[in-house]
Amino acid sequence: MNKKFKTALLFVIMALILTGVIIWQLFFSEKLNFYIASAGILVLSMLPFFVSFELKSISAREITLVASLIALAVVSRAAFYLIPEVKPIAAVVIASAVCLGAERGYIVGAFSMFVSNFIFSQGIWTPFQMAAMGLVGFIAGIIFKRSTNKYLLALYGFLSASFLYGLIVDISTIFMSLGDNITLSGVLSIYAAGMPFNLTFGIATAVFLFFFGEGFIKIIQRINTKYNILKEK
Repeated sequence: MNKKFKTALLFVIMALILTGVIIWQLFFSEKLNFYIASAGILVLSMLPFFVSFELKSISAREITLVASLIALAVVSRAAFYLIPEVKPIAAVVIASAVCLGAERGYIVGAFSMFVSNFIFSQGIWTPFQMAAMGLVGFIAGIIFKRSTNKYLLALYGFLSASFLYGLIVDISTIFMSLGDNITLSGVLSIYAAGMPFNLTFGIATAVFLFFFGEGFIKIIQRINTKYNILKEK
């Protein structure tokens, strides 16, 4: 049994377990626990990315580069600990995805939120943050192809951080605040209350990308070219 088969089998088993937990929660549990069901669905949605990443032939240099970018994203979030929502973590993830591609952008985004939450605290919001930031990186990797315009980069940063990230992460707030009593008015009120924070995060991301995005992208590309880390995007 080779390593790739073992890895694929492990992820299949994980997927089956998560699917079983979700089905039990949604259809057979006497009291629906939104926390368990939502976390299971989100983790299940991440598995294809992790499977694809694990089954590839990855060099030690590539692992080092991806890990370094994750660490940088974590530090960028921690450095602005005292300033709510003004954090360059999404900018780092987007710039990384531009250079490394959609798949690696998802990995950098998801893991940067997971690791940084050991500083900011873990909770039901963690899988939502992982999926949201992962998608921010994934879409950036699809839209941009290495060379990019700083105005478009800043615009994407604002839209993705304000709306895509905020829309997904605020779902955890809906579950925590409303529980079983989810109503349209309640959902809209939570999104409305979170909008100032989401817009602040989006503006901060756009500013960081506008002034530092292109320079950071050039640094990553220079490292990649010098050490021939990624032969193809």
